[in-house]
Parts: sequence; structure tokens; C-alpha cells
Amino acid sequence: MAKEKDKKADPASAPPAAEAMATAATSEAAATAASSALGPEAAPAAAAQPADKDKGGEGEGVQKRKKPGIAPRRGKKLRNHLKNIERKLREAGAMPVKQAVAELKKLKRAKFDETVELHINLGIDPTQSDQMVRGAIPLPHGIGKSVRVAVFCQGDNIAKAKEAGADVVGGADLVEKVQKENFLDFDVALASQDMMGQVSRLGKVLGPRGLMPTPKAGTVIPASGDIAAAVREFKAGKVEYRSDKTGQIHAGVGKLSFDDQKLIENITVFIDQVRAAKPAGVKGSFINGVVLSATMSPGIRLSI
Repeated sequence: MAKEKDKKADPASAPPAAEAMATAATSEAAATAASSALGPEAAPAAAAQPADKDKGGEGEGVQKRKKPGIAPRRGKKLRNHLKNIERKLREAGAMPVKQAVAELKKLKRAKFDETVELHINLGIDPTQSDQMVRGAIPLPHGIGKSVRVAVFCQGDNIAKAKEAGADVVGGADLVEKVQKENFLDFDVALASQDMMGQVSRLGKVLGPRGLMPTPKAGTVIPASGDIAAAVREFKAGKVEYRSDKTGQIHAGVGKLSFDDQKLIENITVFIDQVRAAKPAGVKGSFINGVVLSATMSPGIRLSI
């Protein structure tokens, strides 16, 4: 009997489960002693560590990053309001420019000054290069925002471009800056004819962003042209446009804060200019439809 009691009392002969329980109790006792020695402030931090590990964090206060979500769903009242507006516009059908501008201003609900946009559906074949439509239109009342203009030129043209209000002017040095430093702090790029040999090296940089100077868009100034006048036109609001791969043109023609008459004149000039740019290879109807809209409003069909 004495030997059996000695075996039960001997920790070395204890079963593995009992040994694990004894180790856990010892660790817990040591942690309690350490927290009491460090003071009451250390206890919450020590208690928070297991919770952080359970959450997958790397330390105290670390939280998982949330993935970009979908925009919150619109409220029921707003959804019904927008449905009613779209239904009324659909029933009204195409309307004259003057009436469309008045209706567009009634639809304003955003707090910022929205851009007025034109969307023109063309009857072209986008797969045919000779049917691509591209150009630039100086709107009579501008587009309502400042445009940063860069000019690639040399010689006397540098001083002329600066006097006309160009934001960035340069020759070979500007080409090198764009090529090596990826400098793109401008909205429109103009180039004199004698600089196109150097500017053509920037096709891979400027082309995908729609900034490459081209004669069709009026952004290449010929030797006989006035570079100062070109700068002033683009600073005042000359709009570049081009048909996309779906055969449509999208462009801003002003701000919703413009007077009705200014918007009407800008819209009329833009549509007339696009109509005059009809390629010779297009047969039948050239402009299939025009839609007027603002940044946060539904589209209104125009009767042209």
C-alpha cells in the first residue's frame, strides 16, 4: 500500500493528461503573478492578446482591412423618385434643346456644380479607320473649368505661348521630362510642327491618355499658324472630341450653373460642328440620336 501511495504522489509517474493539466495551471499562475507585479494596467493588455490572435491580427489594435464594397443602396423614396423621373422623360420623348435645358435644371439634386454632357450616337462603322470622327470645337462660352495647357515648341514660340497663358512650355527639355519623369500635369498638349519629330517619341505615354498632339484635333500648330491664338482657344474652353469603339461621342459642354442661353448656344455649336465632320464613307443617317444629361441626372433625348 505504501508503494502505491508513493507512485500516486510521484509527478514523474503521473499520466500525460494530468501532467498537461499541471503545466497549464502552473502557466496560469505565473501569468497571474506577472500581471500583479506589473500593475493593474497590464492586465487588460494581457487579456486582449488571445482575442487578437483569434481575430487573426498580428498585435494589439490590429484589425483586418475591409475590402472595397458596393455603394450603399438608395432609399426607397429616392428610388421611387428617380423611377418617376425616368418614366416622365420616357413618355415625353425627344424634345427641343431649349426645353431640354430647362428640364435638366429641374432635375438638379447634387450639391456640386454638375457638368452638362452631350452623348451623340453616330451611324458609323467604328471598325473602319476612315469613318472615325475626331476634332476640336471652341465653344462660345467655354466649359466652366480651368484647363492646363502644355506647349511643345522652340525659338520665339516659347515666349508667345507663355504670354498667351500656357501653363507648361518647353522644347526638348519638356519632351525629356515627360519621357523620363512621366510628367503629365496638364489637360491639353499642343505642339508646333517643327517639334513633332521629337514629340512623336511620346506616343506610348501621351496616346493612351488622349493627350497626343494631332492635326485632326487642332493640337498641332503649322508653321504658318498662330500658336498664341491656339493657346487662348484651349484655355477659353476648346473641346476635343473623338468617336469611341462603340461609335459614340461623349463631351462636356458647360456647367449646370450656366445661363440657359449659354448652354443652348454651346450645345448647338457642338452638334453643328459634329454634323459638319461627317466622313465621306458614311452612308445614310450620320447622327442617330443625341442625349443631354448632367453628372448625376438621367439623360434627356434631344430632337435634332
